[in-house]
Amino acid sequence: MRQANLLLKLFSFLIKNPKAFLLIFVLGALFYSYEVFVARDKMVYMGIPVAKEFSLNLTTRILRNEAYMVGYSDIRGNPLWVAYKLKHVPYHAPHLKRPDNFSMDIRNLTFIKSSDYTNSGYDRGHMAPNHAISVLYGKAAQEETFLMTNITPQKANLNQKIWQKLEEMELNKFTEEFKEVWVYTGPIFNKETQRLKSSFFVEIPDAFYKIFIGIKEDKSVRALSFIMPQTVKPHDRIEKYMVSINEIEKQSGFDFLHELEDTMEEKIESEVERELWF
Repeated sequence: MRQANLLLKLFSFLIKNPKAFLLIFVLGALFYSYEVFVARDKMVYMGIPVAKEFSLNLTTRILRNEAYMVGYSDIRGNPLWVAYKLKHVPYHAPHLKRPDNFSMDIRNLTFIKSSDYTNSGYDRGHMAPNHAISVLYGKAAQEETFLMTNITPQKANLNQKIWQKLEEMELNKFTEEFKEVWVYTGPIFNKETQRLKSSFFVEIPDAFYKIFIGIKEDKSVRALSFIMPQTVKPHDRIEKYMVSINEIEKQSGFDFLHELEDTMEEKIESEVERELWF
């Protein structure tokens, strides 16, 4: 009731003060323009992922954080893609303590909380990784990786084993080979919808993808990508799950790197290579 009264008072004030209304409108338009045409483009490589289906595009909201950006689905209760940039970490970079708790993101329309995963049989799997973000971007950015809009259900054998190993490799190995490494990552769903038994708002993915775009000093580009199902074995070889970016686009429903020149995009997205990475 109190919030409703405050909103009514604000609305009444704006009606009586058209100049204030106009000022708020202009500031809002400027903020939106900066967000859409400047800030977001700086946080991806060669374009924000575009959904291939209209319905998927309509239900994917972009949430920008300090060190990573999310294409989020309130319908599925999952980040559908997460993008972030890595570079080589100096040996003296501080290792920050892991936050104790996950946080609800007020931008999430279904208000998913950490407790929605309790006794679900699934880990709270980070898409933008806690450790890499913390050492490269600091404490505030690290805490944002614990927002529930960055979290998706992962089986323990995946999250705590092979997925964690891949996250370690992307920071400690891949960044040594390239000037910078852009990462796209997210879940893949099949046609059968399953949700957490502890929360109807969270859909369970069938697999997860990672796309690495390595940029050398001479600006040449290399790509490496994976799809890892929830059913992976803890000690599987990572190379077993290498795929092309084209395959990820087919299964995820998103078009990546669409701002690249067409010939170069097709070359990068069709190859399955491990040179310069392993």
